[in-house]
Amino acid sequence: MSIKINDIVGRISFNCDILFRVIDFKEENGDLQAVLYGEDLRLIADAPFHDLKLMDVQEQSFRRKKQEELLEKSFLLFSQDYELLKMRRDYDATSAYRHTGDYFQIPGRVLHLDGDPTYLKKCMDVYEKVGIPVQGIYCNEKEMPQKIIPLLDLYRPDILVITGHDSYSKAKGKMNDLNAYRHSRHFVQTVREARRKIPNLDQLVIFAGACQSHFESLIQAGANFASSPSRVNIHALDPVYIVAKISFTPFMDRINVWEVLRNTLTGEKGLGGIETKGVLRTGLPFNPVQQNEE
Repeated sequence: MSIKINDIVGRISFNCDILFRVIDFKEENGDLQAVLYGEDLRLIADAPFHDLKLMDVQEQSFRRKKQEELLEKSFLLFSQDYELLKMRRDYDATSAYRHTGDYFQIPGRVLHLDGDPTYLKKCMDVYEKVGIPVQGIYCNEKEMPQKIIPLLDLYRPDILVITGHDSYSKAKGKMNDLNAYRHSRHFVQTVREARRKIPNLDQLVIFAGACQSHFESLIQAGANFASSPSRVNIHALDPVYIVAKISFTPFMDRINVWEVLRNTLTGEKGLGGIETKGVLRTGLPFNPVQQNEE
């Protein structure tokens, strides 16, 4: 069987439950192995060639259709939640100002660091769809701790996303051992660096982690939200739904953790966090130049 970079494969030992992209090859104990990135899950894995099955176009199309249906359902739930948030903001704003349309609102600015350019593109499309101001940066997970401070100085975000790929390996240690994870320690170091720059949990809201990441270490390092409490896989777009909730919640309101998680594709087994303030701010007047011309 000839397997090439960028081929879409499944692992036979796992009943091909997840679609993976082949992104590299490596030799381990004399055996050639493929390095795999999940197509829809933020999971990185290694697998020997004999455990891989090439997925044909028909199977890929079937799986992607199911994923699209799942995404549409999740986005519908988020859209409903967003409309309720908007109605509440309008009500709160118009009770203080003269009439509807007399004010403007600034959602939280996002800096999204991602270890996978394909996932970053998917996330940027959703950010744009819901109207969140965002700067997306592709960055290898190992380089994130060194690059985070200059990026914070440059973009001055309200919300920071630190994500990419991760995985837990039982062969490397127990579940509480940070060294048993592919990139959790890099995410932890990046969060620590960010908190060294901006210690206040409400001045900079941080989401950190990927599939199976060491949740407890990320929260202890200073993340507001992180993955993965039960060490399960998380969907590529889960960070976006969390960020959107924070970005569109007024800074005077506190966010209930369950309210943040309920519209994600993974839920509380894969995501968790601490009580956090929103970052949206309201101002007035709206378009004063036009008002003066009238």
